[in-house]
Amino acid sequence: MFETMRQSRHGTSGSRAHTAAEFDESFARIETLAKVLDSAIRIPGTNVVMGLDVVLGIVPVVGDAISAAIGSYIIWEARRLGAPRWLITRMAMNTTFDTLVGSIPVVGDIFDVAYKSNLKNVALLKRHAEKNAGRYGRRTIETTYRVLD
Repeated sequence: MFETMRQSRHGTSGSRAHTAAEFDESFARIETLAKVLDSAIRIPGTNVVMGLDVVLGIVPVVGDAISAAIGSYIIWEARRLGAPRWLITRMAMNTTFDTLVGSIPVVGDIFDVAYKSNLKNVALLKRHAEKNAGRYGRRTIETTYRVLD
């Protein structure tokens, strides 16, 4: 779906385009990870959902650092798929904001329930792919992605 990630300045490997199957597999993996981090658990009797990010955030400093590292994997995967620099920067800002505010005791835990940076990042990636589908030989995202519920 995305253009091939440009080779690094010092890299010697040639660039190659990702096949539709490789892209779909990567996207499904990061979408599942985002759901686990941000919306895996529904609080009974409410419409409130939370994920592993909130549970990790209970452990001061270390939990938020682990959550940020896992969220960074989503950004790394988007970069590997060839997402543009501006999109990677925006995703990194979402994760950084979530980590900084989430690290504040008590208030950060409540914030983590409401602010779902990983799902936001996947939505940004999906929206970008949707807008640029024609450039990559596809009509729409829905024609290639299996939507995970």
